[in-house]
Amino acid sequence: MKFFYFLSLAFCLIVFSVGCSLNKSTAPTPLLPSGTFTGQFTYYHIHSNTGIIDTLKSNLVLNLDPTTGYKITGDTSTLHAGSYGSYVFSSDYSQIEFLDKTFVANTVPLKIHLSGVYQYHYDGASLNMVGYSPLDTASYVYSFKKSQ
Repeated sequence: MKFFYFLSLAFCLIVFSVGCSLNKSTAPTPLLPSGTFTGQFTYYHIHSNTGIIDTLKSNLVLNLDPTTGYKITGDTSTLHAGSYGSYVFSSDYSQIEFLDKTFVANTVPLKIHLSGVYQYHYDGASLNMVGYSPLDTASYVYSFKKSQ
């Protein structure tokens, strides 16, 4: 009878150890954007008095490099500022935060800066990002295609 209990215990330990070793699943490596992207920035603003939505657009180039940071260029003459800085992904890779080195805190910028937290989606070819103003009256949409 002791042999039966020993054999049952040994069998359970073997099954348990094999089961634990098989459950070591690794999450798939997220596809992180890097390189040069070209596309359009769209600014949507809701007028508080009329409820009418203004839409303004400009063509931009975004360079993302995990070692040196980001740089935004293109049509930065009126709507969107050219800028550069660092960026970091959220732990679940659903958001990207841009830390703009040209943005001056406690001032009202004359142009929109790529700064702050954005929801993003990247499929290897298209990079789409959406951000919102602190007052929830504006949204910023970046629609890029990978060019390099």
